[in-house]
Amino acid sequence: MKDLISITDLTTEALQGLIDKAQDLIADPGKYCEKCKGKKLATLFFEPSTRTRLSFEAAMLELGGSVLGFSEAGSSSASKGESVADTAQTISCYADIIAMRHPKEGAPLVAAQAACVPVINAGDGGHNHPTQTLTDLLTIYREKGRLTKLKIGFCGDLKFGRTVHSLITAMARYQGNSFVLISPEELRVPGYIRKDTLDRNGLSYKETDNWNDMPDLDILYMTRVQRERFFNEADYLRLRDAFILTTDRLADAKGELCILHPLPRVNEIERAVDRDERAAYFRQVLNGKYIRMALILKLLGID
Repeated sequence: MKDLISITDLTTEALQGLIDKAQDLIADPGKYCEKCKGKKLATLFFEPSTRTRLSFEAAMLELGGSVLGFSEAGSSSASKGESVADTAQTISCYADIIAMRHPKEGAPLVAAQAACVPVINAGDGGHNHPTQTLTDLLTIYREKGRLTKLKIGFCGDLKFGRTVHSLITAMARYQGNSFVLISPEELRVPGYIRKDTLDRNGLSYKETDNWNDMPDLDILYMTRVQRERFFNEADYLRLRDAFILTTDRLADAKGELCILHPLPRVNEIERAVDRDERAAYFRQVLNGKYIRMALILKLLGID
């Protein structure tokens, strides 16, 4: 595998290999502290990011490598009209591996076709976010001890939430998983996710606009309503408070429930929930660094 554009680029065996490598990185980080010495990671972020960009940079630095790049389109030649392909081919002359975030769906694939170094999709529009999915899988595995036979609730913006789309696609490949899709009607999962992933694979799922299934969930994956995906401010304001997780709502949930969120959070999780041991979203952030370290090593062919 040269690039990572979609989570489907990885087999379940490859996913487990990355999880195992991340586990070893967590257990013995000193063993890897010079593995990428002399290597450079370019972070090409055409959209704002905190966790994803900084976790990629932290991952490379902790592997002994170095980092270059930009954090907004306005500080790159894209502001002068340069194409994604030309940018990627140019950066290939300076770096050994590229992580790209772009608001346009498919842009990282275009970059991968033009670049002569590995390209990692760090999020493209409302489409894919495979390294967040790797982060989610590692977190679920560490919290629950398995990736099978789980009832997973997704709540909030399921229409534009690329992390939701990627994680459903990934978890659909593991035996015995079922899904509860909690959202306003306007923010339900896209038809292609239902048709190509859920229906085609005969998976058990339910679409709902309430919290009634909370007592049965093993995983609750919260998402924010994304202001930047809306063309109409009135629609955003109407939907942003549709589902807010409070301590009261968790009263009937399982004691071993795992609460995830790709972050950033706005108001969809009450701050008091942070004190609940079931809230795993900040542990999830830390896991993101380790799984990206494992991915960088894999794409660079370093053991």
